[in-house]
Amino acid sequence: MGVAKWVPFAAMMMVECLDVGLTTLGKAAISEGMNHFVFVLYSNALASLILLPSSFIFEPNRPPLSFSLLSKFFFLAFIGITIMQNCVFTAVDYSSPALGSAMSNLTPAITFVLAVILRMEKLDIGSPISQIKVMGALVSISGALLVTLYKGSAIRFRTQPSLSQPLPSLLSENDNWLIGGCFFAAASLSLAAWNITQAAILKGYSSQLTIVAFYCFFGTIQTGILCLIVVPDPNDWKISPDIELISIFYSAIIGSVVTYSVFTWCIKRKGPVFVSMFKPVGIAIAAFSSVVFLGETLHVGSIIGAVVIAIGFYAVLWAQSKEENVKGLQVDRESSPSSQASPLLEPRGSNVLA
Repeated sequence: MGVAKWVPFAAMMMVECLDVGLTTLGKAAISEGMNHFVFVLYSNALASLILLPSSFIFEPNRPPLSFSLLSKFFFLAFIGITIMQNCVFTAVDYSSPALGSAMSNLTPAITFVLAVILRMEKLDIGSPISQIKVMGALVSISGALLVTLYKGSAIRFRTQPSLSQPLPSLLSENDNWLIGGCFFAAASLSLAAWNITQAAILKGYSSQLTIVAFYCFFGTIQTGILCLIVVPDPNDWKISPDIELISIFYSAIIGSVVTYSVFTWCIKRKGPVFVSMFKPVGIAIAAFSSVVFLGETLHVGSIIGAVVIAIGFYAVLWAQSKEENVKGLQVDRESSPSSQASPLLEPRGSNVLA
């Protein structure tokens, strides 16, 4: 029982490491000239070819698919692929994976706010635990803004071999950095909405593999239409058998099949806020990968912002852990013989994440 409790934690830690690898490889492929819209299209198309047959094989007795349910899958793909993924790789084209990992920490705060508004998360402002949650979310937002708006002095390392040529002129331009930050912020908002929507769908439909399969399938259709509009040059649709092809396979298998399957599984068991709270873990990994593999420059502002974000992250995670312990004690009391006999111990109605 004790080991099982840590499985979602370990799974999310693994996913965050893999996710940083995705943005790092994506940046390398885009730097080599690959169109980022085409990258998203090919990645999801390959993921669909893997997931759709798998969903029919491993979930043959799944509940029937209604038009209403398919519409929800379509909307999930719209916010999670057509908007979020395209925003992410557009931002990576303008800036850096390290900035992306830092800005993604807006997601926990946005998810928490949306969950409270939609009554999926309990917020008792008079409770110390809820107050810590709110303060942690605000600190995370402050750190994300700091890492975007304040670069500070550059931290110099010994030159390392990189997967692509470094882009000092691009990364030294504040306009491009801010544009990238804005796209990453839009992606964080989309991811927060995706977390909430995914949790709502899972309450009424439990076939997780089917959800992910149709999510990638509808995302492929939507992104394909988008590419026909914004990528008219046939040469931009071509891929070379080097880092571009490697990044597509990595994105499809790791970024879509593995990552979203784990996300869906963890959301079903721990809720959307738990999943979003692991975003700060990728900051250090992304900073290291950007310096070593992409030859980018790390700045003091990124370090300070990362520390601030980490403080907010662990504050919210600690508060949620305490809240779950309280919930577990309440369940134990309700299931005990004394609680069944005494009306004074009847549980109060609460609206918390499953």
